[in-house]
Amino acid sequence: MPRTPTNSKAGLILSLGSSAFAVLRSLKQLRRTRGDQDRLTTANALAGLLPLVTSALLILRRLRGRSRKQTA
Repeated sequence: MPRTPTNSKAGLILSLGSSAFAVLRSLKQLRRTRGDQDRLTTANALAGLLPLVTSALLILRRLRGRSRKQTA
């Protein structure tokens, strides 16, 4: 029987903060690689950025669902 994740609100906010920090670092790397005109390194930085953005969006969705359940 699969167990549903039970994360606290503080834990979700901490996860969101760390994801946001990782996204900012990746964006900085992406800007730096674009300035070097190296397409392969730019593609690598972009490929590393996509999972970080996805995880941040998933955490936001979980936080929104959590707040709707509490108000209902």
